[in-house]
Amino acid sequence: MNKSLIVYSSIFLIVIPIFGLNFLLHFIGNILLLLFLVPILIILITLISFSFLKSKINICNQCGSITFGTNDNCIKCGADLDDINLEDSRKKDETIIEVKAEEIH
Repeated sequence: MNKSLIVYSSIFLIVIPIFGLNFLLHFIGNILLLLFLVPILIILITLISFSFLKSKINICNQCGSITFGTNDNCIKCGADLDDINLEDSRKKDETIIEVKAEEIH
């Protein structure tokens, strides 16, 4: 009886703290991991939502008003937004910039 009490108490004093310490370390590690990953996840979600919203914004080149959504015409002046955006993209693609090179002595 006395020997079994020593064995059980030694198991209780050695094994239980090791598993308890292991659990505590893993718990703290997971909490720290969440503290670092949750802000990164929030930042990624906001960047994706801003890029989505930016793709839905139309700016009228005639009056400068900003419209949100899939409007075909400007709210203020009534200009066709699709034609204006296409013309701007063509003008930007066809623009040629000439650069002169000079030697520096």
